Amino acid sequence: MELFTESLSLDDIANMELETLGSFLQEKGKGRFRDPEKLAKTIKKAIRDSYRLGKVMQDSVDIVLATYARLVQTLKKQIKELEKGIEALFVILPEAQCLRSVPGIGPVYAAGIIAEIGQIERFETQAQLAKYAGLYWKKSQSGDFESERTPRVKTGNQYLRYYLVEAANSVQRNEPIYREFYLKKYKEVPKYKHKRALVMTARKLVRLVDVLLRNHQLYTSERSV
Repeated sequence: MELFTESLSLDDIANMELETLGSFLQEKGKGRFRDPEKLAKTIKKAIRDSYRLGKVMQDSVDIVLATYARLVQTLKKQIKELEKGIEALFVILPEAQCLRSVPGIGPVYAAGIIAEIGQIERFETQAQLAKYAGLYWKKSQSGDFESERTPRVKTGNQYLRYYLVEAANSVQRNEPIYREFYLKKYKEVPKYKHKRALVMTARKLVRLVDVLLRNHQLYTSERSV
């Protein structure tokens, strides 16, 4: 990002001494690069092998790239500020502690889920909550035959579904019970493995969210019980 935003042209970078460029990378990278000189060599080689544009075109490209780089930096700062604001408002809600007790659910996912659900008492059952989120499947049957392939409905609250699916992906990486369930569903089909397994895991998560919010309780892993 610093290479884009600094007033350095490609020629300036290509003509820099290897040690100087390595020191620049190490400084801007705050010491995170394991081998800054090797990275410097890679960058200089990329510049040498790149197709050179005319002066006018090159200046225009540099300006556009620098503008986008600064925009990305600005948006990152705004995201951090928004997350701080969400967390400050969120801690006063009793439901917050219920969802954050689940491994993998942080303040953003928990806040999103609670904001979209509102009062859990609006839903009589967890099945209604799942339907509201669009995490349910229509039965396809004719007479005594019932198809094994039942497509998910395309309706429901897309924002709640997004938060549940993203939270499910985080939970299955942190909670063994959900990891086992995810892998089981992953192996059941030859196509769209991850997408299907993740949606099924999100459906399982709906049951947990419903219980925690309805009973105002903290999560306890089944294995620890």
